[in-house]
Amino acid sequence: MSGVDGVAFSVFLFLFLLVTVLGFAAARWRRATSMASLDEWGLGGRGFGTFIAWFLIGGDLYTAYTFVAVPALMYAGSVVGFFAVPYTIVVYPLIFLFLPRLWSVSHRHSYVTPADFVRGRYDSRPLGLAVALTGILATMPYIALQLVGIQVVLEVMGIGTGAGSWVSKDLPLFIAFAVLAAYTYSSGLRAPALIAFVKDILIYVVILVAVIYLPHHLGGWGHIFSSAQHSFDSYNADNAEAIKAGTASGKGSIPPAAAHWAYASLALGSALALFMYPHSVTGVLSTKNRSVIRRNAALLPAYSFLLGLLALLGFVAIAAGVKVTNAQQSVPQLFENEFPSWFAGVAFAAIVIGALVPAAIMSIAAANLWTRNIYKAFLKHDATPAQEAQQSKLASLLVKFGALAFVLFLPKDFAINLQLLGGVWILQTFPAIVLGLYTRWFHRWALFAGWLVSMVYGTWLAYNVPVVGNPGSHFGGPLSAFPGTDTKVYIAAIAFVVNLVVSVGLTIVLRAANVAEGTDQTRPEDYTADVGDAEVEPELDPGAPAHA
Repeated sequence: MSGVDGVAFSVFLFLFLLVTVLGFAAARWRRATSMASLDEWGLGGRGFGTFIAWFLIGGDLYTAYTFVAVPALMYAGSVVGFFAVPYTIVVYPLIFLFLPRLWSVSHRHSYVTPADFVRGRYDSRPLGLAVALTGILATMPYIALQLVGIQVVLEVMGIGTGAGSWVSKDLPLFIAFAVLAAYTYSSGLRAPALIAFVKDILIYVVILVAVIYLPHHLGGWGHIFSSAQHSFDSYNADNAEAIKAGTASGKGSIPPAAAHWAYASLALGSALALFMYPHSVTGVLSTKNRSVIRRNAALLPAYSFLLGLLALLGFVAIAAGVKVTNAQQSVPQLFENEFPSWFAGVAFAAIVIGALVPAAIMSIAAANLWTRNIYKAFLKHDATPAQEAQQSKLASLLVKFGALAFVLFLPKDFAINLQLLGGVWILQTFPAIVLGLYTRWFHRWALFAGWLVSMVYGTWLAYNVPVVGNPGSHFGGPLSAFPGTDTKVYIAAIAFVVNLVVSVGLTIVLRAANVAEGTDQTRPEDYTADVGDAEVEPELDPGAPAHA
């Protein structure tokens, strides 16, 4: 602790303690008669309005790792690094179309997870299990990356960096983890919903101050862009031979023609995948009616505007002369170098709190998948609502322990690579979930086969991508050549095309063979139902069966 700035640390600690108190107090916020059901513990009572949902879903999607990683890509000169901004713009028209339908059918049938819907729609426990396992698998490294974001901030602050043992070094992370686990266990989804207010206010203040003050301090945006381009040009000139030989990547800010398909497929593929993550669906199902979802689809792009400004801080760090070996430290280091200690403390707290909110929602979403689609579906069919809630609480702790193990005992690159695979995997649930909201034409076993083939194929493609400059290594990036061409495309998109081809082809075959397709437990009117319609109540009966 000898190298720690006392003022910055004090401000950071005060804000951290503030959100800790809020996390535990959330159990009394919008208090329910009982928290002993997934509707209350896991979905906050399904009663959040536009204002709360905006903070909750925004806090859920725009994670701390996003705030660290996106400017880090710009700092490192990735020519496709800016894809994160257009993809968060493309996604909202998409969710405006299909998420109200998912809300309606989920509310009418007491569905808590997307796998609940898939099982009810296709009368298929294996397909529901596939969606649930994919969600849990894709979520674990996502939570781990939030903890990586916390670690980066702690390192820049100097906390634990001089410690001799790994226990002492990671003690602050243990404490943050324990606090997160405790208030999530106690308050469920209400905790991140309440903390999201503080997190987003801090993030907005920090970013807006940074993008106004820093350009003025550093000579204007023209100088910042020129400095970044000069830095990239110098690197490319110094490493021309290595870049030509393929042992190093060139740097730039605009994708060249050869990277256009890579950029476009990353943006579109990520947009399609974003709301397949269970934590995204959890935020949506916690809203009180369809209009809340539509309003948020219109209002959430405000976060994308913020993300665009944040991404530019990568260029600002270059202009400010920030030198770090780990690009993810560039923005925290920028704040430490350029701002007074008290404001740096606010910025550090904003990033760390920005990690706690999505980590809490992700662990709840993964726990709900376990409880509804594995525990109750296969292990204890007659579980009561109280037993479900207790099971989810315990599972959320296990999920967080798993994420912590990722960070502590595996190389960070492993967590990042698994996050890359997470995007590849979760997109393969799109046909069963989103197409299923519009048509029952697909056969359940065709969807299962499409999911299985694309999961294996996508993982194999990702495994065969070497790290630049390290032949023989694996999981080196998100891009691979589209089959039969030299054009690099997002691996998730390639696997998704394979998924669709298999699903369509096998559906035709299985229908022609009259293979049993199961009983659809939903009705057409379920997909447009809203609060006030028949059989749609503001408060659901926690004891109502999900597949009645």
